[in-house]
Amino acid sequence: MKALLMAAGLGSRINEQIDGIPKCTVDIGNQALIENTIAELRRHRIEEIAMVVGYQANVITKLLRDESIRFYHNPFYDRTNSMVSLWFAREFLQGDDCLLLNADVYFESRVLEVVLQETACPVMYADPVRRYEGDYKFGYENGLLLRHGKELSLEETTGEYVGIAKVQESFLPIFLRRLQRLIQEKQYDLWWENVLYSFLGERNVYVTQIPPGLFWAEVDTWEDYRRILQFTNHLAHR
Repeated sequence: MKALLMAAGLGSRINEQIDGIPKCTVDIGNQALIENTIAELRRHRIEEIAMVVGYQANVITKLLRDESIRFYHNPFYDRTNSMVSLWFAREFLQGDDCLLLNADVYFESRVLEVVLQETACPVMYADPVRRYEGDYKFGYENGLLLRHGKELSLEETTGEYVGIAKVQESFLPIFLRRLQRLIQEKQYDLWWENVLYSFLGERNVYVTQIPPGLFWAEVDTWEDYRRILQFTNHLAHR
């Protein structure tokens, strides 16, 4: 198993409130969020880790200079979305099963255990508890993704997307061909997840739920960041 972390974006919704630093480098109590993520990956025996950087790339690479991380750079981070970031890291997507993660996602260790236990492919992860307040919503039935989007109604929503997906090695060539097609079509404003969404109607895209009670949060807003700090403070004092 290897892991690719997407960390090129600006994070405009919270950028000013965190003094312009990359979202994945926010302090979560005793370390940066991305340091915690890498520690969790290594704790679960994922040693081959890569990151796509762009906005303030030097801040991230300096922070992680003592880690064995492969870096890819999206020089067009301010004019493109994460689909292009994925394209710049395409050579990494071979040779083993691969986790794809948004680098601004904090998750407790048990979330990663759930992620790694799942054998379906390709699979994305969702939180069924956050149907009301979710940012990017999924509609799924019997473990199959049917709908996705920010504007899904409550009736259409089964859970909130967690920002993590897993692709088996055998599926990576198919995944890469679809990525190449989308890039050739100049779909530069799409998220990397749109590679998976593009298969809907052609093949199964699976969804595994994070069990209720497990904590995760993506640093999109100040409220998200506050929730992470509350959780890590609780961990430190229990």
